[in-house]
Amino acid sequence: MAIPRPRGRAVPLLPLLLLFILLAPLIYSVSRTRLNWAPEQGPKLPHPAGTKRPDGLVLGPAAGQGRPDRLQCQGLKAVNKISLSSERMHSGDVTFVTVFTTYNSGPAGAGKMSSDAVTVGKHSYSKEERSMAILNSFVSFIQVSMPTSKVIILTDPKSKLSINQGRTTILPIEGNYSRGNLMLQRIKSYIAFLELKLEEVDQVNSFSNYIFTDSDMAVVEDLGHIFKRYPHCHLALTFRNNKGQPLNSGFVAVRGTSDGISKAIEFFKKVLEAYNLKYMKASRMLGDQLALAWVVKSYLPLAFGKFSRPEIFTGEVNGASVLFLPCAVYNWTPPEGAGQFHGMPLDIKVVHFKGSRKRLMLEAWDFYNSTSQLSDMLCLILKSGRTKYDF
Repeated sequence: MAIPRPRGRAVPLLPLLLLFILLAPLIYSVSRTRLNWAPEQGPKLPHPAGTKRPDGLVLGPAAGQGRPDRLQCQGLKAVNKISLSSERMHSGDVTFVTVFTTYNSGPAGAGKMSSDAVTVGKHSYSKEERSMAILNSFVSFIQVSMPTSKVIILTDPKSKLSINQGRTTILPIEGNYSRGNLMLQRIKSYIAFLELKLEEVDQVNSFSNYIFTDSDMAVVEDLGHIFKRYPHCHLALTFRNNKGQPLNSGFVAVRGTSDGISKAIEFFKKVLEAYNLKYMKASRMLGDQLALAWVVKSYLPLAFGKFSRPEIFTGEVNGASVLFLPCAVYNWTPPEGAGQFHGMPLDIKVVHFKGSRKRLMLEAWDFYNSTSQLSDMLCLILKSGRTKYDF
C-alpha cells in the first residue's frame, strides 16, 4: 500500500511581493552605483608627445656594465679605456666628404633669435648657428682622431656657407638641395664629386681614399685601417640588425683608385635608379637607405642573413667588391647602443647622433674640449644617449 507523502507548507505570496516592492529602490540604487563607479583618478597628465624635450644633459644608467668587451663607467669616468689604434699615423691619405647646406629662415624669423636660442656649455646658438656648430663639431672630431685628413663639404652654390677650419674645403655642386629633396640630391652630389675625382686620379700618381658621411657623426678613432686591411675592396657599407633598414647610408667608404672610383660611381647610379623608380614617396627621409638595401639585395641576397651578427664580411655587388662593416663599431648610434648593442664596444670608431640627439653631439664636443678625455666623453654619450633632446 502506497504511503502518502506529507505536503510542504505553502509559502504565502503576498509577504514576498511586499518585501520585493520595499527592496526594489535599494537594489536599483546599488546597481547604478556599481555601473557608474570608477577608481579615483588624479589630475590628467599631458600626453608624452606634448612633453617638452630636455634642453640640457640627462644622464641615466650606462648599458653594458659588467661586460668586459664594453665600456665601463663610474659616473662620467671610464674605468676601461677605449683602445686607440697603433695605425693612427700610418693610415694613408683619407678625405671625408659630407653634404651640407643652409636654409634661409627669411625676414619672418629675423626677430625670433632669442626664442630659438639654445645654450651648450658657454655658447648660445640660434637655430641656424646650431646647424653650423654641429658641422664644426664634425670637423673638429676628425681633426682630433685623424689630424692629417681633409674634409670636403659639398653644398648648394646658392648656400651662404663658410667655415674656418683647417684642411676643410667647400665644394659647390649644382642641384636641388631643398629639404624634401636633400637625400636624393646627396646621391647625385656624390656621383658628381666622384666623376670629378675620376678625371683627376688619371692625371696624378697619388690618390686619396674617401669616406662619405653624415655631418652629425663623431669620428673617435682612425679609419684608415679600412683601406689597409682590405686592399681588394672597392667600397664599404655599414650594416645593422634591422629588417626594414639594414644598411645605413650615413657612412660609405670608397677606395680612391681609378677602379675603386669607377665601381663606386656605378654603384651609386644603381642606388639612384632604384630611388627614382621605387622610393620617391620616401624622398624626404629613408628613401636612400631603402634604395641602398634594394640594390644590395638584388645582387647579394645572402648578405641579409649575415646582418644579425656584428662581424665583418665581403661580397660582390654589380661587379664591385663591397666590405660590410658592423654599425656596432663603425656607425654606433646612442639609442641602439643602449639597447640592441648592449653598451658601447671598446673598439668603437664612429658615433652617429641621429634624430633628436644633435644637442648631445655639441655637449660631447664641449665636454671633450674642456677635458681632452675621449673615453670619459664616451661615457657621457653612453649614459645620455637614450634621451631625445630639443634638437
